[in-house]
Amino acid sequence: MAYKTIVEDGIDVLVCGAGLGGTGAAFEARYWGKDKKIVIAEKANIDRSGAVAQGLYAINCYMGTRFGENNPEDHVRYARIDLMGMVREDLLFDMARHVDSAVHQFEEWGLPLMRNPKTGAYQREGRWQIMIHGESYKPIVAEAAKKSADKVFNRVCVTHLLMDDSKENRVAGAVGFNVRTGNYHVFKSKTVVVAAGGASNIFKPRSVGEGAGRVWYAPWSSGSAYGLMIGAGAKMTQMENRIVLARFKDGYGPVGAYFLHLKTYTQNGMGEEYESKWFPALEEMVGKRYLDIEASHLTHRPIPTCLRNHAFIHEVNAGRGPIHMVTMEAFQDPHLEEIGWHNFLGMTVGQAVLWAATDVDPKYENPELTTSEPYVMGSHATGCGAWCSGPEDLSPPEYFWGYNRMTTVEGLFGAGDAVGGTPHAFSSGSFTEGRLAAKAACKYIDDGKAEGIRVSEEQIKRRKEEIYKPMEHYKIYRNEITAGSVNPNYINPRQGLDRLQKLMDEYCGGVTVSYMTNEKLLNIGLKKLKLLEEDLEKIAAENIHELLRAWELKHRHLTSEAVMHHTMFRKETRWPGYYYRGDAMKVDDDNWHVLTVSHRDPKTGEYTMEKAPCYHLIEDKPEAAAA
Repeated sequence: MAYKTIVEDGIDVLVCGAGLGGTGAAFEARYWGKDKKIVIAEKANIDRSGAVAQGLYAINCYMGTRFGENNPEDHVRYARIDLMGMVREDLLFDMARHVDSAVHQFEEWGLPLMRNPKTGAYQREGRWQIMIHGESYKPIVAEAAKKSADKVFNRVCVTHLLMDDSKENRVAGAVGFNVRTGNYHVFKSKTVVVAAGGASNIFKPRSVGEGAGRVWYAPWSSGSAYGLMIGAGAKMTQMENRIVLARFKDGYGPVGAYFLHLKTYTQNGMGEEYESKWFPALEEMVGKRYLDIEASHLTHRPIPTCLRNHAFIHEVNAGRGPIHMVTMEAFQDPHLEEIGWHNFLGMTVGQAVLWAATDVDPKYENPELTTSEPYVMGSHATGCGAWCSGPEDLSPPEYFWGYNRMTTVEGLFGAGDAVGGTPHAFSSGSFTEGRLAAKAACKYIDDGKAEGIRVSEEQIKRRKEEIYKPMEHYKIYRNEITAGSVNPNYINPRQGLDRLQKLMDEYCGGVTVSYMTNEKLLNIGLKKLKLLEEDLEKIAAENIHELLRAWELKHRHLTSEAVMHHTMFRKETRWPGYYYRGDAMKVDDDNWHVLTVSHRDPKTGEYTMEKAPCYHLIEDKPEAAAA
C-alpha cells in the first residue's frame, strides 16, 4: 500500500473527535497544561463537525444560578426522573455545577445569546433551555479549541486506540487514516480523551429511499465513541438505554421549541387529548414513583419522556393516529409563526424544505408527528457510554478510581457521548465534560502515571494492515463480481449496513416491531451479529470513501453488540416508549434498580455483564424538578 505513514509523537493529550466535548477538552487542556503538547484528531473539519454542525437554536443545559433560577441539585433531580432513576448523580452534579461558566465563555467568544430585556437574564425556552442565534455556534467554539491545540488534524478518521506494550490496560495513543489522502496516521500519546459521537443508523431508519440519510441524530455519528473504547477493553454502562424521539414526521424537526416556547400541544387523529387515557395502565406498569400524575399537574413535574412516547405509540397502534402537533392556534400570531419557522431554518432546514415541498403550512394545517428509530448516545436525554470515574469530592467508592472521567482503561478519558450515566448534558454539558476530562488528564500526567509508555512497531504495523485490509480485499476479488455489486468473496459497506439495521430493528426493538423485543429475539440477534462480524472480516472498500464507511460500520457493529447484550441483561422494561422487553413488561425496582456494566474482552470478544449500585446522592424534592 503506497499510503504515507505520518507519526505524531510526544503528545500529552490526544483528543479524538472535535465536537463540543472535544473542543472543551482541548481548551481546558491548554489551561492546565501550559507546556503540554495537545493534538486534536477529527474525522471531518473542526469548524463544522459534531452534533452542533448545522447550528442550534437553543443551549439546552444552563442552570442560571447567578440569576437565581436553578441549582445543580435541581438538574440532577430532573434528569433522574426523566431517566426512570438510572443516572450517575455524581457525574451529573459535577457537570451541572460547572456548565454555566462554559455558557458564559461562549457569550464572551461572540455567540449571540438572547436576553430578556426586562431582567437581563437569558431568554428562556423552558426551565433548562436558553435561546441563542446558533448558526455559527460550532465555528465560534472551534476557534477557541484551535488556538489551544498544538495541532489539529482534520479529515482523520481514528479507527483504533493504541495500547501500552509495557503495562497492561493502559492507553498509548491512537491510529487512523486521512479520508482524503488515505495517509496512515499514528498518534503516540500519554493520555487520550475520546469525544467522538454516539450512534445513529444502527437501527433501520424510518426514512428510506429518497429520504435515506434524513435521520434525527447526526448521520455521520457512527458510534465511534463506543467502538474505540469497547475495542480497547473499556467497561461500558447503560448501553440498553437507547432513545426514541417524538419528532415532526419525515423531516425529524425538533418539537421542544414548539411545546415550550410556542405553547403548542398534541392531539390524536380524532382531535382528542390522548396522553391521560394511558396513565392508569402506565401506573400499573412503572409504579407511582415514576408517574406521579397529581404532582405533574400541581408542580409541572415532568412525566418522563419515554412514558410520553409510550402513550404516543399505543395511541397510534390502537388505530387513533396520526398524532398531530396543534400549530394552527399559535401560528395565528405573526411573531410566533416567525419563531416556528426560524427554529427549523436555524438548525433543521430539511423540515422546512419538506413542509414547503409537500404543501404543509402549519398556520392552516396541523403537521404530523412520529416516533423515530432508536439512537444510542450519552449526551442527550440518554445515558449510554463508558463506565467512568467521578470526582473525588462527590463519588462513592464504587464510582471513583483516581481521575475524573477516566474509563477503566488507564489514561483513557471520555466526554460527551462517550461518558455513560450523564443524560441531559447536551452541547454545553458536553463541552463542560470535555473540560473536566482534560483537567483530570493533565493531573494524571503530572502525577507521573503516564511514565514509561511504549508502543511497539509490531502493533503499529498490525493496525495499519488491519485498517487497509478492506481495500486490499477489494483489489484481490473485484473481478469476481457476478452482477451489480454482488460478489461471492466480500460484502461492501452499504450491504453490511443494511444487514445491521435490519437485524437490530427486528431483534432489538426497532420501529417496525413497535420497539418490542424479548430474550429469544435477542439471542437470535446476537447470533446474527456474530455472523455479520465474521463477514465484516471480508468487507471490501473500492476507494478511500468506502474505507471510511467500512470502519464506521465496524464501530456501529461493536456498538450494536453492546446494546444487544445490555438489553438482554436488564430483564425488565425500564423505559417504556424507548423499548419493551415483552417477556418482562414492568419496571422491577426490587431486582433492577441498578446500573448495568459490560466488558468485552478485546482478545476473545466475549462479554461479561454485572450490576453496579445506583446511588441517589441528591435528596428528592418533587417541587424542585419542574420541566
